[in-house]
Amino acid sequence: MSTNESTIPCTAPRADRLEQLRAAMARHGIDAFVLPSSDPHLSEYLPRRWQGREWISGFTGSVGTFIATAEFAGVWTDGRYWTQAETELAGSNIALMKIPSGASLLHIDWLAEKMQPGQTVAVDARVLGLAVARLLKDALAARGIQLRTDLDLLDEIWSDRPGLPLDPLYEHAAPHAPLARPDKLAATCAAMEALGAERHFISTLDDIAYLFNLRGSDVSFNPVFVAHALVARDGATLFVAEGKVPELLRAQLLEEGVSLAPYAGAAEALAALPPGSSVLLDPRRVTAGMRAAVPGNVRVVESINPTTFAKSRKTELEAAHVRATMEQDGAALCEFFAWLESTLADPQRAPLTELTIDEQITAARARRPGFVSPSFGTIAGFNANGAIMHYRATPASHAVIEGDGLLLIDSGGQYLGGTTDITRVVPVGQVTDDHKRDFTLVLKGMMALSAAHFPRGTRSPLLDAIARAPLWAAGVDYGHGTGHGVGYFMNVHEGPQVISPSAAPDPHTAMEPGMITSIEPGIYKPGRWGIRIENLVLNVASTKGEFGEFLRFETLTLCPIDTRCLDMALLHPHEVEWLNRYHATVRERLLPHVAGAARDWLVLRTQEV
Repeated sequence: MSTNESTIPCTAPRADRLEQLRAAMARHGIDAFVLPSSDPHLSEYLPRRWQGREWISGFTGSVGTFIATAEFAGVWTDGRYWTQAETELAGSNIALMKIPSGASLLHIDWLAEKMQPGQTVAVDARVLGLAVARLLKDALAARGIQLRTDLDLLDEIWSDRPGLPLDPLYEHAAPHAPLARPDKLAATCAAMEALGAERHFISTLDDIAYLFNLRGSDVSFNPVFVAHALVARDGATLFVAEGKVPELLRAQLLEEGVSLAPYAGAAEALAALPPGSSVLLDPRRVTAGMRAAVPGNVRVVESINPTTFAKSRKTELEAAHVRATMEQDGAALCEFFAWLESTLADPQRAPLTELTIDEQITAARARRPGFVSPSFGTIAGFNANGAIMHYRATPASHAVIEGDGLLLIDSGGQYLGGTTDITRVVPVGQVTDDHKRDFTLVLKGMMALSAAHFPRGTRSPLLDAIARAPLWAAGVDYGHGTGHGVGYFMNVHEGPQVISPSAAPDPHTAMEPGMITSIEPGIYKPGRWGIRIENLVLNVASTKGEFGEFLRFETLTLCPIDTRCLDMALLHPHEVEWLNRYHATVRERLLPHVAGAARDWLVLRTQEV
């Protein structure tokens, strides 16, 4: 699980912004305005230019849809963000609209119910996913409600709206990028031609970064850059802001058949496709605005981006780099946790806060080779704050770590050789039997899924119940998915696989060798504590026989699990064996990378139970 940090210019009170929006709606004859958490690339985490939902509402969560009418304003978001949204929306006259798990399009039903025939709903097609746009259009048309998609009302009212990010992009080079750019482009061309398409248009930033072996810093924590791409057999075009590509890299791209064009020219290029030609688009990963730019006499092939599959299946060389990265990340964590325990034991220490946790864990990673940045904003939640799933400590609101309880730390790093994401929970002072019970149940769930074997091609959402079974047996559940895909020096959240009960088990979610996924069950007791234990795992071959090919998980994350929080009476012998075997591996792999206090801490925390 991860969260994103960002700041956007906010020079006017929320009430003023909402009033300005309603005035703009009235000028254009708009009865309801929809503002998704999105950009022209359907990103999860957004460049500042497209953080309009946050700017107008004050809600900073990474998921949410804002809707305003003349009399009402609300933000629709799911259970991970309810506590955060209640705090951030307080006093704004903007309602929190709670979305139950698996009902992410509930705002469409609300619009169809509340709006009257003949009224007009507006949303900017340039930031609206094609698949969602189709659902919205159908739901409104059935009620005689008009849908207008040609307006960006934010441009009218956001006077100091940020422009396009202009930081330069750079090459992700060998040895960390084992597959050369021409080889990736050739594979993509072969895949699109197999689908009957002559060209392939790509908007998703992680797909583009993967395909061109390029990285950037346009989005906090995710090493991607704002661009579109059009791929054909005779060459590819990268639509990117002027000045972002250094001259030497520009020359290399041109030599390899990759031309550069202005970022704003992507829609024009689609509109200029030759009559009778064909283009591959992924309806889940392209906006309605880009789809509308394709002429009617061009055949559109709809299928998942070939790069989405390709980048999810790490090669053997990429997996080797990830394993080496995990050793460096684990060593950094040993240094951090040794410091943390020493600090907590010092009666003369200065007050320790959740903010200090973020500073120290990032500093420890920054001392490791290949480190680039955190992979998301560190979640450090003490006691009740740990029960807020996407909690973020701020200078204005954070806890001092003192007394007794549990400290949840969810953090990760971006390295040239991979992306990490790990959650651990540690005791502060004395812990109770209830703490130990919940901690042990979460660990049982994590171990159950980590030890699973399953047929190759199993739809990933179907694996979710394996982790929940030990918690369900105790009458406990948690309100988020069990796992998300993870990129290779890329987005910490990556598809197509996801282990979640709210995800549809579609064919594209099939588990294949080389995929990296998190396993992170949890228990959250509002106002008291939260527990989540998270490792990253790699799909590897298990057995092959008359019932087909089976896969298993190789645990990649290397960091001790705090046994001081265990209720040993709840563990079965095979679970104790799994934990001791894991700790033996952690100790063996990390000892060559640590010294002094970090080494002593590692040896202590990997002792057999």
